[in-house]
Amino acid sequence: MRHRTSIAKRIMTTLSAAIVLLFGAALLTKCASTMTPTGGPKDTLPPVIVLMQPDNFTTNIDTLHPPKIYVEFNEYVQIKDQQKELYTSPAMKKKPSVVRRGRGIVVTIKDTLRPNTTYAINFGSSIQDNNESNPLHSMRYVFSTGDEIDSMYMSGYTADSYKADSVSKSFIYFFIADSVEKPTEWDSTMFKYKPHVIARAEKNGIFIAQNLKPVDYRIYAFEDTNNNMEYEPSVDQIGFLDSTYNPLTMPGFSIWFDSLRHYPSADPQLYFRMFMDKKFARHTLSGQERVNRHKAILYFGAPNPDVKEILFDSIPSDRVIYDPQTVGKDTVALWFDMAPEELPDTIKGTIRYLKHDSINNLVESTDKLRLAWVKVETKEEREERERLEKEREKAAKAGTEWVEPEVPNPFKITIPSSGDFHKDKHVDIEFDFPLTKFDSAAITLKMTTEQITEPQDVEFHFIQDSINRCKFQLRADWQPLAKYELLMPAGVFENVAHEQNDTIKCSYTGSDPAKFAKVNINLKSSKDQARYILQLTNAQGKTQKQIRNATTGSYTMEYVTPGDVMLRVVEDLNGNGKWDSGDMVAMRQPERTEIYKNEEGLETIATKENWEFDIEVDMDKLFAPITMETVVKMLNDREDERLKKLAEEMAKKRKENANKNNNQGQSSGMGFGGMGGMGGLGGSSSGMGGFGGTSGGRSTGGLNGNQSFGR
Repeated sequence: MRHRTSIAKRIMTTLSAAIVLLFGAALLTKCASTMTPTGGPKDTLPPVIVLMQPDNFTTNIDTLHPPKIYVEFNEYVQIKDQQKELYTSPAMKKKPSVVRRGRGIVVTIKDTLRPNTTYAINFGSSIQDNNESNPLHSMRYVFSTGDEIDSMYMSGYTADSYKADSVSKSFIYFFIADSVEKPTEWDSTMFKYKPHVIARAEKNGIFIAQNLKPVDYRIYAFEDTNNNMEYEPSVDQIGFLDSTYNPLTMPGFSIWFDSLRHYPSADPQLYFRMFMDKKFARHTLSGQERVNRHKAILYFGAPNPDVKEILFDSIPSDRVIYDPQTVGKDTVALWFDMAPEELPDTIKGTIRYLKHDSINNLVESTDKLRLAWVKVETKEEREERERLEKEREKAAKAGTEWVEPEVPNPFKITIPSSGDFHKDKHVDIEFDFPLTKFDSAAITLKMTTEQITEPQDVEFHFIQDSINRCKFQLRADWQPLAKYELLMPAGVFENVAHEQNDTIKCSYTGSDPAKFAKVNINLKSSKDQARYILQLTNAQGKTQKQIRNATTGSYTMEYVTPGDVMLRVVEDLNGNGKWDSGDMVAMRQPERTEIYKNEEGLETIATKENWEFDIEVDMDKLFAPITMETVVKMLNDREDERLKKLAEEMAKKRKENANKNNNQGQSSGMGFGGMGGMGGLGGSSSGMGGFGGTSGGRSTGGLNGNQSFGR
């Protein structure tokens, strides 16, 4: 084992040097010229490091009085977005200060350092040249307070577990397994311990963790939304691995520099399926307000509060409508079913519910309610009142009769007066107050067609929204190209404010199927009892069509809006018809979602009007075990598709410019190639998140030849 570790150490030291040279963040000698150029083409090159004092990879740094670090460049630089870009690994209690001095920067460490520890100061993209703001990506300064520099590597990919797309700029925290307790039923590692090594993913979700030891690590990734380097449940996405991983036993991987987006990339060894976790919240009444005369809002600190009773001293209980406004019911509306003149400006009462006490036990508690509301005249209302007063005074002076104009009906309803509808699209209706009267029998929907000229009654029904009781949907068997007339007579609706509607007339048309596409999906699976959710999304991942409880067999999605779409499939393990997120504390991974790819590896499907598309999905293949090779292939296919679209956009833009200038123009072709791959260590791994096998080097243009490091 000692011999093996020694070999690995030499390999990774060589790899460290190669990465340093590749990313331009280490020991380069003085440039021949450091003068700022005048004239000529625009400067697109980042600053170049010409000196570091002390040298990069210096050892035996004093823990109590670390020296100031000076980095000199070949040009004047500026420092941008330190708070977001700069971080240290491991984290320091106080971030180092970075200030400019001449053509360089001075880094002052303000913390007492740990003994025998390898530190890395990661500058991200904060160092930029002074004139054109060209950033120096992935600049790192590494030193050790001991005799050695930890020099092992691991790579990985962070992906949104639902959208199946990259999560950029996530932090990856490495905890030495022997230094933290092993979770059994609950995992509190992220809340109790500080990470030993920190890495960060690039915009494509890929990270390269450096300066690791040849030991087992527990590894977590989280999206630092608030830029405070602290994981916050329900705010930051989180991902975790079920097993521990040792860089010494991981498969080899390729590293290259993305010459288009200007940051390092790699084939991933680890795969994080990230999700939004829930935080522990105390059951308590956190707020109350009266938003208008007939509506109050109660805010609870946690979802699904257990409310036993609400009593008011001036309103009978049967005149209070309890209406949760959110899926978790942590926001509740109280509607008062009384005439406006019967409602006092201040309503007093009590609420009895289960509340967390000081030691987080749920106990029954009674809190007071005081809901006050005062009518505040708006600017428009004041101006209208003043206008009417002037008219009345003018009429009085003239001795003429003044008739007060009719007040508009305060009853409000939102409904489209026209539009096209089909079997998957119906008429959405929303009221501002809950209804106490709904005379649907008095409402009529009549249809005419080219063949049926005499209006015929059409059957229809209303569906109330499962969350918002003020929302409804009018559903009917809409026939293509048919004409419809909807009539809602006055007084068919009445709300809690005792307001009624005026007559409502709407004209609708049945959608023309020829203006849409149709997608036929055939599912194959060796697991006949497995349940899936099929989601047809637009190119941005927003769901357009959905089929729940799908098994093996054929399904059709009609009235698909033409354009680029994707098919997302959710592996519905518990068959509840929805995607279930994960739970880090309970050590439960989220349900898998995958994006269908055709034989060419493309995820997007270009649908057109009056076209029918057939898709055959092999669920065994789509939900096959995740390996390093499958993730690499997915990322390569996605990158090829991105580059293809980029090339098409550039070609289109060049053509437009050429037409605009009425000449041939100049072609500024872009070559899409890569750099030589650099393999890591060989080995194998198993378990969720780790991949077996090895990865060969890749050649994507840029460096002369390939460099490979391995055992």
